[in-house]
Amino acid sequence: MPVRRKIIAGNWKMNKTATESQILVADLLEKLNKFDGAEVVICPPFTSLVSCQQALGKHTEIDLGAQNMHQETSGAYTGEISAAMLKDLFVRFVILGHSERRQYFGETDEIVNQKAHTAIKARLRPILCVGETLSEREAGKMAQVVTKQVQASCAGFTEDDWSVSVIAYEPVWAIGTGKTATPEQAQEVHALIRATVEKMAGKAISDKLRIQYGGSVKPDNARLLLNQPDIDGALVGGASLDAESFVAIIKNACQKEEIS
Repeated sequence: MPVRRKIIAGNWKMNKTATESQILVADLLEKLNKFDGAEVVICPPFTSLVSCQQALGKHTEIDLGAQNMHQETSGAYTGEISAAMLKDLFVRFVILGHSERRQYFGETDEIVNQKAHTAIKARLRPILCVGETLSEREAGKMAQVVTKQVQASCAGFTEDDWSVSVIAYEPVWAIGTGKTATPEQAQEVHALIRATVEKMAGKAISDKLRIQYGGSVKPDNARLLLNQPDIDGALVGGASLDAESFVAIIKNACQKEEIS
């Protein structure tokens, strides 16, 4: 089995001003000095991308990501951000298809797929979010929903496209609720996602694909989650807004849980 480097991304959502973001980045850099045990990404609001990039400077401990982008390269789309605009700010990753974008802004799998292709063409690395609602899980539709989201969101991917992409499994019922999927529940879905990708693109590609877990990830549950065989990192929400909590999660990505 190939060794997949853990990737921990912080989704700040609509939090932190540009000034507050610089303070948080400085705190993270101090706590992560020369840390290279996992790939670390921060995804601040658009208004904080410049200040975060300036705060990061030449430090390589942390990559910069964005929370969304438009599927078109340019045009009359008031209030939107293009891939080229992100790339010009040294953004490397972009979150696409987050459940909040799907729920509040009507994004479909097809739109997410368009965005993914646009991002990759601009040499951005997409973090593609999938996940079921509580009603879908309780109705026994988890596998059907997640499989369809993966297939549709990643339709038309080439081997090179897969190699720069990350999938994030976020059960909608666990985002911001304080509820977390058990390690066994999370592993089950991650294994399903990997099996789906294997059917789409082959075992060699699915073995290399990194799949994150997201949904109320905290320092006290991160290690057990991140020790599951198909969980390759975390997409962290609220806990990423506090440097101490976020760093604790990051460092848990590099430790093995002792099982008695």
